[in-house]
Amino acid sequence: MLSANIELNGKNVLVTGAAGFIGANLVKRLLKEYSDIRVVGIDSITDYYDVKIKHHRLDEIAAIAPNCWTFVKGSIADKPLIQELFAEHKFDVVVNLAAQAGVRYSIVNPDSYIESNIIGFYNILEACRWNPVEHLVYASSSSVYGCNEKIPYSTDDQVDNPISLYAATKKSNELMAHAYSKLYNIPSTGLRFFTVYGPAGRPDMAYFGFTNKLIKGDKIQIFNYGNCKRDFTYIDDIVEGILRVMQHAPEKEDGPDGLPVPPYNVYNIGNNNPENLLEFVQILQEELVAAKVLPEDYDFDAHKELVPMQAGDVPITYADTTPLEQDFGFKPSTPLREGLRRFAEWYREFYQK
Repeated sequence: MLSANIELNGKNVLVTGAAGFIGANLVKRLLKEYSDIRVVGIDSITDYYDVKIKHHRLDEIAAIAPNCWTFVKGSIADKPLIQELFAEHKFDVVVNLAAQAGVRYSIVNPDSYIESNIIGFYNILEACRWNPVEHLVYASSSSVYGCNEKIPYSTDDQVDNPISLYAATKKSNELMAHAYSKLYNIPSTGLRFFTVYGPAGRPDMAYFGFTNKLIKGDKIQIFNYGNCKRDFTYIDDIVEGILRVMQHAPEKEDGPDGLPVPPYNVYNIGNNNPENLLEFVQILQEELVAAKVLPEDYDFDAHKELVPMQAGDVPITYADTTPLEQDFGFKPSTPLREGLRRFAEWYREFYQK
């Protein structure tokens, strides 16, 4: 059950991972649309991918409402720093988007996932415990569904069989948030994002990585011989979903044991329309040509290679978004072609002008 509206005007909001793809776009919306809001962003700006993109995002934020925006370079794994920020700013709403992302990278560099996704999230929970907030919203992931054969993926499904450390850390976040909601009555909502894409996105994501390789004349590898489907979700739809969720915290109430019934929810945010990877690549190449990122006579067939599935990957992601629609009246709907067109146009502007 959802509580009464949380009015964001005049609130103190913390966004972790604020230089990240989702975090930066969320901060921009908050600063543009809400009056007298004060947003603090924290990000460690790691070199997991091109830091120029992260600084570009921060520059865009700073240009909107510098008097309402504070950026702190630091890690959520730094407990004294997190405690200091909460004590100083007395946050009303916290959105935890800081995380070490990427399924395949968790195979080769597991330490960073434990530090950011487990220790860092624990620090956020502890800070919310000692500095009560109206709502904690945090990023989970579609990866928690693992090789779930039932589709579309529902938040009612069992998700106890992660096939990557990244997925395990995200499921751990949900469990930790549930425990803190039960013990300390912290209203929390987890959001399972499905394959987020768009302008100024993450270069490690397929659409961006493919573009970088095609520009160089390298071959792109299409996993599972092209027999994968992904529920691609455009960044604006993700941010719209977060904004709606932020303003409706789960209601606080006590159970028969006298302890809080956990004010806790989890939602999928996905496009509810999985796309075959081969069709996705076809649309991407058409839009890259249309945006003049690549020449019209580019030989795409010579630059494609079908390869087996990689460890940690799943054959399909597919979001059941019914609860999101029922509770918030919202369903992501940006067509893949439109989203990839905007990415291709941004890519040309950012890299080729």
